[in-house]
Amino acid sequence: MKKIVNIIACGALANELVALKSLNDWQHFNIDCVPAKYHSTPNLITDAVREKITNIRKQNDGEILIAYGECGTQGNLDKLIEETGTARLPGAHCYQFFAGHDKFNELHEAEIGTFYLTDFLTQHFETYVWKMLGLDRKPELLEMYFGNYKKLIYLAQTENPELTKKAKLGAERLGLSFERIFTGYGEMETELENKEFHVSIETLSTRH
Repeated sequence: MKKIVNIIACGALANELVALKSLNDWQHFNIDCVPAKYHSTPNLITDAVREKITNIRKQNDGEILIAYGECGTQGNLDKLIEETGTARLPGAHCYQFFAGHDKFNELHEAEIGTFYLTDFLTQHFETYVWKMLGLDRKPELLEMYFGNYKKLIYLAQTENPELTKKAKLGAERLGLSFERIFTGYGEMETELENKEFHVSIETLSTRH
């Protein structure tokens, strides 16, 4: 029997992780997610991850992998990972997880004024982009937030015409040009398959 692998992840990755577990028959993987809404209050992320690490270690002695980017924790998440001897998916954010480190850097260098969407952010554009930025209440903020942006790139994990339509609409609402790039599960699948997570300082519940 394979040793248990406990994955503590951002809720924005929940669907992809569950899909990968099913597709690859990773029955020894346990997935536990911190609510995606914590992105609006990143100071809560580190303590939420710490609590899950503590609870997991009371339940089993399996490996613990953190499926998270830096996500605005100001280095505190990395400190926690070092302190607890856990490991983390390489990459600064989920865009790198899906597009791949080199490809994302290439996209960023080609147009620094790019806003990115994943399947999750596209599906929940109204909640996690429009309302979270306060554009539903103060539409005049649009120019302040996106005045220097030129393009929206939708990094698609699935072939879903409805999501592509929503992403295009999101680009129109933000006044940006649109591009879709299919990534599938990208480097996240490779890293999970090989378990090439890295401890600490290096640049993975429920959705709400």
